[in-house]
Amino acid sequence: MEQKLIAIDLDGTTLNENSQITPKTKEVLTKATAAGHIVSIVTGRPNRISENYYDFLGLKSPMINFNGAVGHIPHQTWDKEYALTFNRDIAFEILAAKEQLGIKVVAAEGKNMALADVPNTVIDDFFPVTLKANEVLNKINLQENPSAMTMLVDKLQLPKTVSALEENFGDKINVGVWGGPNPILELSPKGVNKAHGVKFLADTFKIDRKNILAFGDEHNDAEMIDYAGWGVVMQNGTDKLKVLANDITPLTNKEDGLAHYLEEYLKLA
Repeated sequence: MEQKLIAIDLDGTTLNENSQITPKTKEVLTKATAAGHIVSIVTGRPNRISENYYDFLGLKSPMINFNGAVGHIPHQTWDKEYALTFNRDIAFEILAAKEQLGIKVVAAEGKNMALADVPNTVIDDFFPVTLKANEVLNKINLQENPSAMTMLVDKLQLPKTVSALEENFGDKINVGVWGGPNPILELSPKGVNKAHGVKFLADTFKIDRKNILAFGDEHNDAEMIDYAGWGVVMQNGTDKLKVLANDITPLTNKEDGLAHYLEEYLKLA
């Protein structure tokens, strides 16, 4: 079998409902790597809350974070590493208009930066629960342009917030709405998405588009699923995403759906 680039989303795909990688999933992904395929994590998460999974899987491949805005090999310097950003002034403008926009928490991040304006306990790990003075999002601390911004928004104001952000900054950023129970918005550099990261990986490893196998479950996986030669959507994925799929896993992320599918597809059993 030709070498495949296997691009895996984390939440709702590789991770089960407890945000864990099961022994079965680890076993299959390890087998896939041993068979000569390249397994790469392609996630919306920052590297600070995805490197633990990378290490647990024992990967040596590049990882794509912030929905395609950052590509790097964890724990080492790599001459092909990249980070796409947008102007930090956008963060300051949003902070200033926070109240009228119905925003409760604003975070700005980059590969080596995580700042938030207020601590928050709504989502474990995602927003800082406590903030040191140098972790507060303000003009003193935000010295570089961010690769992503994440915001917790008032649920009732969500549509209004989205349209206001798109109206004011739509030529410079993408505004993404998270699936799931929490009203969270994600800003990324204009035109950047997971397909950008996957194309970068394929070009780097000289892998033909037809040999890209991608797994996802949510709206932020759409471009990647569409771009891949074989885009696989999880059984628990959104209906919108399933329309773009070449195939759908018979099992959900709670049932090792990715592992079982990959084992069969790559004939690893």
